[in-house]
Amino acid sequence: MHSLIAELRAACPNATIWDEAELATRDPGFDGRNFGASALVRPRDTEGVAALVRFCAARGLSLVAQGGRTGLAGGAATLPGQIICDLGGLNRIEEIDPFARVAIVQAGTALGVLQEALAVHGLDPGIDLAARGSATIGGMVSTNAGGIMAFRNGTMRHRVLGIEAVLPDGRIFSDLTRVLKTSAGYDLKHLFIGAEGTLGIVTRVAIRLDPVAGASATALVGVPDAASAQRIVRHFLSSTGARLTAAEILWQRFATAMQRALGYPTGQLPLEAPCLLVLGLGADSVEAAQSALEEGLAAVWEDAGIIDGLVATSQAQAEAIWRLREETGEIERMHHLPPSFDVSVPGGALDAYVERIEARLKKIDVSYAPYVFGHLADGNLHISINTDGPLSHALHEAIEDVLYEGLNEAGGSFSAEHGVGLEKRDAYERHADPVKQALARSIKAMIDPGNVMNPGKIVSVD
Repeated sequence: MHSLIAELRAACPNATIWDEAELATRDPGFDGRNFGASALVRPRDTEGVAALVRFCAARGLSLVAQGGRTGLAGGAATLPGQIICDLGGLNRIEEIDPFARVAIVQAGTALGVLQEALAVHGLDPGIDLAARGSATIGGMVSTNAGGIMAFRNGTMRHRVLGIEAVLPDGRIFSDLTRVLKTSAGYDLKHLFIGAEGTLGIVTRVAIRLDPVAGASATALVGVPDAASAQRIVRHFLSSTGARLTAAEILWQRFATAMQRALGYPTGQLPLEAPCLLVLGLGADSVEAAQSALEEGLAAVWEDAGIIDGLVATSQAQAEAIWRLREETGEIERMHHLPPSFDVSVPGGALDAYVERIEARLKKIDVSYAPYVFGHLADGNLHISINTDGPLSHALHEAIEDVLYEGLNEAGGSFSAEHGVGLEKRDAYERHADPVKQALARSIKAMIDPGNVMNPGKIVSVD
């Protein structure tokens, strides 16, 4: 081990390097397996990343890139003998062009930092996550993160104009295109978006920006089902007076559990309906946004079968509503390592899907009553099972088969925004199209024949 660390210091003289002993004293992030490696190297720039990659490639050492370590699918998990490439040293916003609405950002920059820097210019990266304080741009690119505004602005794949990445042999792929229109052959940046660091390490990104509304308002609305919530969303999407910025759905079991966990008094918020809809609306002023919410809900109240509703009249009240949706770590405190899933369901099938999985999960175990919530307008549901984990392989597989049955055929996905990593490898092999899998293995073998980059994640090339 001393020899490896000494060689790393010689090869990467400007990098911060931690050995196993140092890693053992540090917080590994969401997944305790993140710091299983033999060493962590934090380069300061792209050339430093390239030097580290060349070092690993020459010695047959596998390399795992890490950002904010907030991933939920084990995509950053490491093993002894592996090296971590920590992108925390590449954390600068190099340029913001307010006229072109483009930012050049290093991969280790946290989303929240970028949002704050852009707010000065009245701009936004067009994507938002609950983990904004720690999730990094490079990690979000590598998992094709979606988040709250994907229904309007798309996922990271739609926000990225150009990419710089270090290839498995240490060459630097540079395509920092900063224009929307380019029809110049293969658009190779898309190979790295969603690849979870298996084809290369993203180091810099050109991101497309959007103007932000001057103010926003929040509402919590009780409805009988997802179809009713969708009628409300369609009404606001067709409105020209304000811009819908969020439409999050919480099934009652999840909302009630969060109410208890957060210590909210009964009656403080309208939480008695079968489904709760959290709406965000942007306008020129808080008053205009609140009025638009109130008027819009009144207009659609009867048609949507609204049971109850509350438009937040203060920032504190809005934050209380959003905590119900975003403090999902409370589920982890209620249950030890609860099995959690992340699916995309075509919009018209949400109610039938939830009804089906609840019934079929009870056939596996009568005590199973899942917590269900997610991004209504794009059909992305997050599902946690109310039990302690980890489960046996056979039991976990049986739950997956209930949740994933028919999704591909219906045009949905067994992984919406959390990636595949280790946690969904088996599901990927059982549920993803076989031709797609074969093509992915061929691409991996061609670009990374030495299997240096994040081996064992998504595809197997053994």
